[in-house]
Amino acid sequence: MIGDLRRPRFCGARSVAVVVIGAGHAGLAMSRHLQRCAIDHVVLERGEIANAWRHERWDSLRLLTPNWQCRLPGFRYAGPDPDAFMTMPEVIDFLCAYATHVSAPVRTGTTVSSVRPAPGGYHVITDQGEWRCRAVVMASGAFNLPLVPALADAIPARINTLTPRAYRGPDQLEEGGVLVVGASATGLQLAQEIHRSGRPVTLAVGEHVRMPRLYRGLDIQWWMAAAGILDQRYDEVDDLERARRVPSPQLIGSPGRSTLDLNALTAEGVGLVGRVVGLRDGVLQFSGSLRAHCASADLKLGRLLDTIDEWARTTGRWESPGTADRLSPTRVAARPPLSLDLKAGAVRTILWATGYRPDYAWLHVPAFDRKGRLRHDGGVVAVPGLYVLGLPFLRRRKSSFIHGCGDDVRDLGDHLLNYLGGARRRPARGSPPRSEALEATATV
Repeated sequence: MIGDLRRPRFCGARSVAVVVIGAGHAGLAMSRHLQRCAIDHVVLERGEIANAWRHERWDSLRLLTPNWQCRLPGFRYAGPDPDAFMTMPEVIDFLCAYATHVSAPVRTGTTVSSVRPAPGGYHVITDQGEWRCRAVVMASGAFNLPLVPALADAIPARINTLTPRAYRGPDQLEEGGVLVVGASATGLQLAQEIHRSGRPVTLAVGEHVRMPRLYRGLDIQWWMAAAGILDQRYDEVDDLERARRVPSPQLIGSPGRSTLDLNALTAEGVGLVGRVVGLRDGVLQFSGSLRAHCASADLKLGRLLDTIDEWARTTGRWESPGTADRLSPTRVAARPPLSLDLKAGAVRTILWATGYRPDYAWLHVPAFDRKGRLRHDGGVVAVPGLYVLGLPFLRRRKSSFIHGCGDDVRDLGDHLLNYLGGARRRPARGSPPRSEALEATATV
């Protein structure tokens, strides 16, 4: 019966068909999908709506994607400056407006401590009570716990260490030199901001993805979307695990739409070293592969722009590309330093911009591989009735972006509906039929 699908009968806890964990953009988008399919559900959020954007980002951060790309199912940006980049307060307002628009049944201040299999579904324990459900959608994100190398524990106590999750601005740092470890988008932005505060900065560089903000007068995101690069599916790549580990591109969302790369940083006076490979007697050791990493990033950038140029030619975007609007090769010193003596006192702070990982300590199901990674097929977890959203390259290359979750939510939502046994069910009263290609869309 339909009623049984919507509200399964369990004893001793509140019951819903689906529990969604996390009230960020992905969780809210899934809530909208479930409502349109008349699926009883609740969204559990440990803090506030958009909690990570409120409390785990630095003050000056802007989105890396332009405002015209800020869209969620049934909702989009339509303000006066589509080519600008949202600040953190603007992102928070955008997501809160979306939660209101979709009337998401969010329970804030509710921390999930355990998810376990139970008869007919799952048992979810929180600090605000317990839930029974037939399915769980994990939308708590990929950036829960900072990834810091093990050698960080041996850093001398006189050196202040922190991660971007705790960083708010340069004023919280001690005076003196700063080593930023990691050269993806976060590492470059913070290296530039800290250096401009008057502190000497050295950037440790490993594998990275170089990318211009503008190419041939248009945002690089426009080209990647138009050429279909962002829509590439997870089942279309040869090495999916590697594709999911690719660092975030070196992009910055600035009012001037400027390109931020290693050349821009060295022009301002930031020093470059290779990736951190060891620590002995208070001396950090760096790899000698800096030049190789930079050459590789330059090569991959060239291939990306070649792909864009070929698409532009074949689609008639232009007949003759002429002189390509390409970046100069990355400049690297002839002999970059291979070590840094932390005892010398020149460096007072180390900022580990070395990435994040999801936190599934509360998930007690046999769904992890021997390395502790969640096993899933495009978001469908290896245990029936369990789904995950918001991970890099989950189902498409654009999955980690706000605008990229809509297609993932549709795919996983349909799979979830089939799992619940309601594949032939009608949409909720007042919802447009799914066959409508252009649905009513709110703007903000």
